[in-house]
Amino acid sequence: MIYESAKPEDVQAVYNAVQHTIKTMYPKYYPTEVVDFFCGLHNVDAIEADIKNGYVSVLKINGTIVATGCFLDNHITRVYVLPEYQKKGYGTFIIKTIENQIGEKYDKAYLDASLPAASLYEKLGFSTVTHERQPVDNGVILVYEVMEKELHRVSAKINYDGRKFISKMNSKNGEAGEQTAFTYHQNRNLLWAEYSGGDIVKGSLIGTVSDNGELDFVYHHINQNMQIKTGKCHSVPTVKENGKIELSEQWQWTSGDYSKGESLLVEV
Repeated sequence: MIYESAKPEDVQAVYNAVQHTIKTMYPKYYPTEVVDFFCGLHNVDAIEADIKNGYVSVLKINGTIVATGCFLDNHITRVYVLPEYQKKGYGTFIIKTIENQIGEKYDKAYLDASLPAASLYEKLGFSTVTHERQPVDNGVILVYEVMEKELHRVSAKINYDGRKFISKMNSKNGEAGEQTAFTYHQNRNLLWAEYSGGDIVKGSLIGTVSDNGELDFVYHHINQNMQIKTGKCHSVPTVKENGKIELSEQWQWTSGDYSKGESLLVEV
């Protein structure tokens, strides 16, 4: 799995993914007029302009675009995951990544929530600010929610010592899963951890904590096939309202195929 900025040549693939998702999912919730409105809103020209301005990212599985995320300032404007790739954590990963990007400049994130997505956004901590109405064709009214979320910026005062995490989401080429438990230790800027479970028999990592709380480390482990695997990782924390930490990670194997991936760790 790769999540990266969309390129000009991605316009048609992003458009196709968005249109297919709308036409597949929205008829379950909306009349035809509303479906047509959303299809027109996310047209080729709009997507091309957003890509040109650097607002759009794409999530690729084996080189194929299966999801997209877009934001302008602190407003999340377009997040779509192909129906056959939904319920795998990709939408959550995109929203979390966008939150981290917005949180570099703003204290809140906003979005306009359609009915298919509203429950997901609520689970991710967004709350409704207003209920809006938008007239569409044939006298039909589109009702949607404007939602907001307070963002908790990275804190340099995070102490990872004794904190435990599990992998909530990982790229297909990764080996950590929800059965993999991580226990972190910290002494000043020095960080280390042990991890095991699932496909991993035993592993450890060592690295540093930067002044803004971000982590850089190298890791190695033995998997169930008794293979020794090594890699490196950059991890960006988000502190939740309950004080728990989530780590959005970008990593790369330094053994095997040297492929890259992304993961999300949540504190337990």
